[in-house]
Amino acid sequence: MEFKHVSVLLNETIDSLNIKEDGIYVDCTLGGAGHSSEIIKRLSDKGRLIGIDQDEDALSAAKEKLKNYKNVTFVHDNFYNIENILENLGIDKVDGIIADLGVSSYQLDEKDRGFSYMNDAPLDMRMDRRIEFSAYNVVNEYSFEELYKVIREYGEENFAKRIAQFIVEQRSEKPIETTGELTEVIKRAIPAKFRREGPHPSKRTFQAIRIEVNGELRILNKAIEDGVSKLKSGGRMSIITFHSLEDRIVKNKFRELESPCDCPKDFPICVCGKESMVKVISRKPIEPSKEEVEENPRSRSAKLRVAEKK
Repeated sequence: MEFKHVSVLLNETIDSLNIKEDGIYVDCTLGGAGHSSEIIKRLSDKGRLIGIDQDEDALSAAKEKLKNYKNVTFVHDNFYNIENILENLGIDKVDGIIADLGVSSYQLDEKDRGFSYMNDAPLDMRMDRRIEFSAYNVVNEYSFEELYKVIREYGEENFAKRIAQFIVEQRSEKPIETTGELTEVIKRAIPAKFRREGPHPSKRTFQAIRIEVNGELRILNKAIEDGVSKLKSGGRMSIITFHSLEDRIVKNKFRELESPCDCPKDFPICVCGKESMVKVISRKPIEPSKEEVEENPRSRSAKLRVAEKK
């Protein structure tokens, strides 16, 4: 199956990076190399692109797409490790960093990966298939309290308690092994009236389990901090999110790095000595145009936030 992923907010993201032709740029979520192929076109032979992805299928597709470019380094890793990755490559500072936190169309559509509630497949959802822990472990081994917390916090699901309860009851008879089985359990847990309105009844729970399996929110704060520490002065970090939890983390972390002072409000001057590291470029997130949403409905929830290193 071809690795397909339509790059969201493509022009806006590329513009936000203020690309210098001799610069070094990091794509933390290489995917199908949609954003990267536009970055590399703007670089001279002295420029360099580092493409990171934890999904081997994504890396293979990106290598094929960028095979005519010599100044690309491919890294099979999680961008959580960006500091180590750059140090291992002997790179002290970079000019720009991009991360697109969406799941690719390929991952959603390749049913064997178990990301989608639209296909029946083994419960998997691992971005990095070298890791043994999968959606099966979350669904069948987490306690009721742990399941409830994951579905409530990461899925922002109003019926999280009922869904967790129904999962625990169902798996007491036999393990829940496929996405189809899980979807049926979720449908039974959500009252019919609410199933008829709004998004697919499984959408929020599947999102929550995927986030838990891949540690998506846990890694974000550290990845932003470490990434900013590796930016040159004037370098930009551009992050695309697809749901409110991620967007909130990015917004708050950028704000904290811009105004890190934690002195009591009544202190006349700052004594903590914490200095501002970035300037937030996008006070409000940049969102896709109406035209883009019509062409690619999956872009609807995308938000781009940008910060510049001081």
